[in-house]
Amino acid sequence: MLHPSPNHGERKGRTPDAIILHYTGLPTGEAALRQLCDPIAQVSSHYLVFEDGQLLQLVPEARRAWHAGRSYWAGERDMNDVSIGIEIANPGHRGGSPEYPSAQIATVIALCQDIIARWRIAPQRVLAHSDISPDRKIDPGEYFPWEKLAKSGVGHYVAPCPLEDGPRLERGAQGIPVESLQSMLAIYGYGLNITGLYGTKTETIVGAFQRHFRPERVDGIADQSTIETLRKVIAARPKS
Repeated sequence: MLHPSPNHGERKGRTPDAIILHYTGLPTGEAALRQLCDPIAQVSSHYLVFEDGQLLQLVPEARRAWHAGRSYWAGERDMNDVSIGIEIANPGHRGGSPEYPSAQIATVIALCQDIIARWRIAPQRVLAHSDISPDRKIDPGEYFPWEKLAKSGVGHYVAPCPLEDGPRLERGAQGIPVESLQSMLAIYGYGLNITGLYGTKTETIVGAFQRHFRPERVDGIADQSTIETLRKVIAARPKS
């Protein structure tokens, strides 16, 4: 169903090649709809999925919705130009991180399957807002069912390696092991310079990776589970 938002612009000749999943972070879907259609707020998305699975299209896919903000992925410095944004009604972390209802996730899966088929979007280009804006955003959160989406052909996923005691990298670490970690994160697409120093930026991006791929513990510390899961994610990345 169409519910046009005034908040959109030109794609500058670009074609959508990514899907960005968000939670709304507001108490209700109705509150989110008001904000996404408010010209003063200057935010929007292409789609909004309500708690009961109802779907609204707010912006045509050929237009540039304003959902990603300051963002980066795999060399692209403005993901609004090349992505389709899906807002999922959920109050998020500030609202107690409630579970996503099954009807809502079913709609998200069906919508993504349709978008992927029409725009030929690669699995590794179905991303979290926290992947592309890790210093600002944590949605759709570590409780989002990425595995369920992947089993339906939506997104790239591997089973996370189990938590275990062992060496780990954390803030203040430096040297070749940190360079290797940073290189792997950058290879996958995260916006990270190879400095050899485990600073705040590296910690934040490790947390974003954990939130998507190793959600059992999100602490920004590259323990053995995180590093091995990252290696698996890269090794299993579909060929472009």
